[in-house]
Amino acid sequence: MPNAHDVLFRTLADPTRRAIFERLCRHGEQTVGALTARAGVSQPAVSKHLMALKQAGLVRDRHEGRQTHYSAQLRALAPLLDWTSKMTGFWQGRFDDLEDLLKRMDQ
Repeated sequence: MPNAHDVLFRTLADPTRRAIFERLCRHGEQTVGALTARAGVSQPAVSKHLMALKQAGLVRDRHEGRQTHYSAQLRALAPLLDWTSKMTGFWQGRFDDLEDLLKRMDQ
């Protein structure tokens, strides 16, 4: 079973899905029609991407009559933020060690 990081990375790896998610983050709730008008792909393709985003917890849908409205769920990015924070700490430590080594070599 894939972990949360894997699911989020895999879901956001697709450029169209990432663009749809970014649009929802920047512009707030959107209908499928509004997203399709800007996506450069067909409505069925947008719907398929939205389903993948929803399954990953990155978007939420809200039904209003015949329209479905989608909104970004930013808290779903928490596992990625945790991972990048850990990686930042790891690499910062490596660079600090390298800097120390280079200073010792210069002496």
